[in-house]
Formats: sequence, structure tokens, C-alpha cells
Amino acid sequence: MRKKIYLLALFVFFMHDLFAQCAMCKAVAEDVAEEEGSTVNTGIIYIMIVPYIILFIAFRKKIFSFLGELKKAGVQQ
Repeated sequence: MRKKIYLLALFVFFMHDLFAQCAMCKAVAEDVAEEEGSTVNTGIIYIMIVPYIILFIAFRKKIFSFLGELKKAGVQQ
């Protein structure tokens, strides 16, 4: 319980800094988008896809076993 309280306190303490970073990133992205529009989109897609690839690699055995069980149960894919 204490860990949750400490984590919440840290989050509240640094919340302003976290939102400030997002605004700064947005401003930089808007400046770059005016110059080179496609590079920002490519970077966002790259950052979005990497965690899914890591999760797929980590849980591939469970995913394939689950799909095999669905196939045996007669569920259409």
C-alpha cells in the first residue's frame, strides 16, 4: 500500500513536468511537420509498432497455442 502512495505522490509532484514535455514535443513536431510532413508520421508509426513486436515475440507461444485451441474448438477465424 505504501508503494502505491509513494508512486501517486511522485506522479502528482512531477505531473506539471510531464505535461510540459508533451507540449514541447508537440511544438517541435509541428515545426518539423511544416518542413517535412512524412518524417513525423513515420516516427510515430515506428514508436507505436515496436512495443507490439516485442510483446508478440515475448508471448508468441501463448498466442499460437490459443489460436490452436480456437481452431480445435471450431471457432471460425
